[in-house]
Amino acid sequence: MARNPTEQPPEDWTPTQAVDDPILNSPYEEPKSHWVYQNGSPSKMSGRRPASYWFKSKQTGAAQQALFKEENRDDLPLINALRKDVKRWRDSGYRGATAVTKDLLAWWIREDRPRRLFFCQREAVETVIYLLELGIPNRLRASGFQNFEVDGENIAKLLKGEKPNFENLGDDFFPRLIDSPGTTDMLALRRLGCKMATGSGKTIVMAMLIAWAFCNRGRNPSSREFPNAVLVCAPNLTVKKRLSVLRPDDLDNYYDTFDLIPPKYREFMNAGKVLVTNWHVFAPKGEHTEGGKSYAVVNKGEETHDAFARNRLGEIAQRLPILILNDEGHHCWRGKISEAEEKKALKDCSKEEKDYLQEEAEEARVWLAGLDRINNSGLVGKDQEGKLLPGILACIDLSATPFYLSNSGYPEGSPFPWLVSDFGLVDAIESGITKVPRLPVKDDKGGKDDAGRPDPVYFRLWENIKKQLKPEDYISKTKVKPEALFKYAEGALTTLLAQWKVQYDKCLEDAGGRSFIPPVIIVVCDNTEVASVFFTKISGEYEEEIANEEGKTVVVKRYTNGMLAELTNSEGDQPTIRIDSKLLAKIEAEGEETKDEAALRLRELIDTVGKRGGLGEQVRCVVSVSMLTEGWDANNVTHILGVRAFGSQLLCEQVVGRGLRRMSYDVNPQTGLLNAEYADVYGIPFSLIPFKGKPKDDGGGGDPVYHSIYAVDERASYEIRMPNVESYVYALRDGGITCTVDKLEGLIVDKEPGTVYLAPTKGYQEDPTGIRDTSEFIPQTREEYYKTVRPQQVIFRLSQIILDDLTQGAKAGDQGKLKHLARHQLFPEILKIVQTYVRTKVTFKNGVDVRELALERYAQLLRERIRDGILPAVADDDQKLMPVLNSFQPFTSTANVNYQTCRPVMDLEKSHLNRAMLQSSYERQAIEIMEDMDAVDCFTPNDRQIGLIIPYEYDGHRHNYEPDFVVKLQNEKLVLLEIKGLGGKIHDEDKVSAKNAASRKWVAAVNNNGRYGEWAYEICEELSQLRATLERHAGDVDTHRPFRIVKPADGDKWQNCVPLVALQTVVRQSQEKQQTLDGLGSWTSTWVTWDGHPAFTQGMFVAKVAGNALNADHTDGVYALFSPLAGSDRQGKTVLAVYRGIDDPFAGRPYTVRQYQSEKVAKDGTDWLHTRVTLTPANPEAATFVFDVKNEAEVRVLAELVTLLLPENN
Repeated sequence: MARNPTEQPPEDWTPTQAVDDPILNSPYEEPKSHWVYQNGSPSKMSGRRPASYWFKSKQTGAAQQALFKEENRDDLPLINALRKDVKRWRDSGYRGATAVTKDLLAWWIREDRPRRLFFCQREAVETVIYLLELGIPNRLRASGFQNFEVDGENIAKLLKGEKPNFENLGDDFFPRLIDSPGTTDMLALRRLGCKMATGSGKTIVMAMLIAWAFCNRGRNPSSREFPNAVLVCAPNLTVKKRLSVLRPDDLDNYYDTFDLIPPKYREFMNAGKVLVTNWHVFAPKGEHTEGGKSYAVVNKGEETHDAFARNRLGEIAQRLPILILNDEGHHCWRGKISEAEEKKALKDCSKEEKDYLQEEAEEARVWLAGLDRINNSGLVGKDQEGKLLPGILACIDLSATPFYLSNSGYPEGSPFPWLVSDFGLVDAIESGITKVPRLPVKDDKGGKDDAGRPDPVYFRLWENIKKQLKPEDYISKTKVKPEALFKYAEGALTTLLAQWKVQYDKCLEDAGGRSFIPPVIIVVCDNTEVASVFFTKISGEYEEEIANEEGKTVVVKRYTNGMLAELTNSEGDQPTIRIDSKLLAKIEAEGEETKDEAALRLRELIDTVGKRGGLGEQVRCVVSVSMLTEGWDANNVTHILGVRAFGSQLLCEQVVGRGLRRMSYDVNPQTGLLNAEYADVYGIPFSLIPFKGKPKDDGGGGDPVYHSIYAVDERASYEIRMPNVESYVYALRDGGITCTVDKLEGLIVDKEPGTVYLAPTKGYQEDPTGIRDTSEFIPQTREEYYKTVRPQQVIFRLSQIILDDLTQGAKAGDQGKLKHLARHQLFPEILKIVQTYVRTKVTFKNGVDVRELALERYAQLLRERIRDGILPAVADDDQKLMPVLNSFQPFTSTANVNYQTCRPVMDLEKSHLNRAMLQSSYERQAIEIMEDMDAVDCFTPNDRQIGLIIPYEYDGHRHNYEPDFVVKLQNEKLVLLEIKGLGGKIHDEDKVSAKNAASRKWVAAVNNNGRYGEWAYEICEELSQLRATLERHAGDVDTHRPFRIVKPADGDKWQNCVPLVALQTVVRQSQEKQQTLDGLGSWTSTWVTWDGHPAFTQGMFVAKVAGNALNADHTDGVYALFSPLAGSDRQGKTVLAVYRGIDDPFAGRPYTVRQYQSEKVAKDGTDWLHTRVTLTPANPEAATFVFDVKNEAEVRVLAELVTLLLPENN
């Protein structure tokens, strides 16, 4: 039974000892044991932990396990009963299931699978199949069993929403398998929920359910029991994009990646349709909105249910009834609360909490209303009694936290009543599926709570901060100053950063000089203002309003030193990011149609944190409000700091769960278990999880795939040498600064809390702070941080801050002079002043380390006092600008390039290097253009591994800028080339101007030097102008092309010109965005025409076909005009074909341009006919591709060839 909330654990409550590992079970087998607490000590218990949940006031069952003494815990009787029935069914070999289902389930449980499936994945799928094949159709007896924990009578009650015959159920809250709209004229949704911890593989479960449906339907085409269409609903664009792998025709589909389909059933997958969308598409249109708010009433306005279903579902509307898969299904709930009650529930919430809850409620209303309308569309027809047949076979919810919110009308944290399987966070931790979180249990301040238990400051950080607040820390009566919150949380942040630094250095050492995925620390804040302060302090990046030349106020970004060098942002490097919730809301509202490049970049940045080759690969710190959005699946989170209120364990689990995805799934051969991975958590008082003590030396993590980039010896003539300019020389006739330190006010430095202990508690425990003995625990202090920062470094950093202040804060008349003052002359003078001040004016209390001076409360005072006492004195400078080259390596050469990268790469021809590392789609397109240009002799991409950097001063800060390319033209001139879209200029206009000026300054100085040839600088804002831009510097070079580049008016497109686009772009866009060739105009800004061209039609395009497959006389490739395939007949046409079996060495991806032929052939001497596809080149010396497919539709044809464009065309 649930314990009285005021009951305290025994006074002698301590763990017996810390065990080596909290992981007890194999992730591939049903759990055999679990941790529980007896008399305050963790004990390993045989058997599986019963499914349970935590509630506030009401229960759905009765807790019978006497060993559980936790506050407010109750069991989930339906899930526990189903577990027994499904286990027995599994052991019987799945008696009663179809032959296809048996084959699939047997295929999935094989132990010799290259990638074994987790038990929790298999159990979730088994439970849903058991109910949909046997339980709901009243076929339980087909299993061969007579008695059931959940029998047919109870299933019938669950389907009617009636209380089943389980013990100790309440009258108003009990399990059921339907979600009723609350009106008799609407069909109820049939819902089945699967609770699966973050990182346990929900997407694979969805793929398995789709496979079950499509393979069974393929074997029984006339059956409606198995749908041949699935609607996958996502909560946001991130999840929607990730779920594209559920489409069988996706190149990266999970069915092939995880070998989910036996070969004999693979053809059935192509007959089914998967539509991936997000809840926003269910929003009513036109009359269904008022005042910007979407209505949940499904029959409002003129749009009928059947019209709604046809409009939102498109093609699959003809395939009803369909299966619904709700990813992150906790967003889809039906409240039972009036508007007045909702306002009352939100009364005591902060603005951010209120906005969050209201947005969640609106999302739930729109999402569920859309499903109701599809279910009641009437497109399936009526039964014999004239009643509508449902349009949805079943709605499957998958979520790590399928619980109601506080404004739902249900008890906060209570589970959805239709849950049928449960594998929560504790189970996932004990099976090694997720990382093990470690929480503070004691610190060296020795604080106690009211019960006399240790009360570490950093465990309930928010509560302890509130205790320290003073009247001057408030902006208003109830609102705290953001900087005050930082001041009181800085000790926790600094300590956690120290631990992050240790982990980062270990990764750096292990990488051995190669690129690596860094560990990530997450900081979760109370509101946007607090998040902004923490972001600025950690990263050193902030915004400032200034007046431009026109007198208008503009916002510019500034940079200074952050709390750690590894987390400090600069113009070209942002290891620390802040999640702007407003930008994310904008892109969610506008969807993929948004033109806001900042929003799109932020979304891409968040989506790719920790992903090799992604924009966010090297992100190391994420600062956010509330919690990170679903779909954020980074697996390199090692530290989490919460600086906000956590009013429920549900919120704690949602926040902590974002950081617990594993990096490696390699099994320890000695134990058969996964090795533990860890995440340190401060400020999130989560008490329902097992903890871990000292981590093992190995951090897990699989071997990343690296691409080698090196100089090709045979292309030595393409070598490019680039001077290493470190700074510029200016003559200073009487420059310098002065400061009288003796007249400055002194400073006293006191001690902050130091040591924090992390507990190795296992299993469920309601209060980890009750642990007394710290002998087995991990102590964490800022000492680890200080080991990485010498006292002199603190002095250097303080000096740097003061230098930045002087440069930024000078008067208008003096600022220009100050910027001309070389830093290597100014900095030593400031450093000497700071050293003198610390030695003579700073008093350290006993035991206080000098490096405590770096804490904000002291650094700010020192900074202000010294800065205000310094007087700059700078003379005019009219000397000639010259570069200062590195004395040890005056130039960088492509000949020295030899490194590996995890990023995407592209093979090169006109370069000393074998391939280029790609950081944007613009760079890929630019490379394709330069490879095609006669004016270009050679070029090299430029990144930090290659080494060309341009030093410059921007608003008082030193930066190193890296142009995207160095291009050598036929006339020997070298061009620094920056590729930037117009969006970058719009959003960072001041920065673009600064880079532009710095590059021209670099070019002028290098040309003055005269030893490295003639240089120029160009920034290309439109790829359509790249050819002309480079040709302008090339002089008299033959640039004859088979077409002319034009800038058409909208009315001229596809009338007088067609887009020029790379074939890779056509393939990628058609795959990723499910677009047709009619959308090509939005994929490129380059349009071309030529004399004597054929009549153009919508969807035509020009592309360069690499290699000599189409024309033996053009070994470097040839341009060609393509059009959409006319009709469905492919035979004899030269087409752009996509198929996973194609290996065209010139394409680099599974596509090619060749003549298409197909025929039916017998396979392996049987009567089973397959389709043999032959793709033949026009040049007989090129390769012919031949492969057998079960369905010709597996080979996608994107376009057909119209004509080749040879030089004589224009």
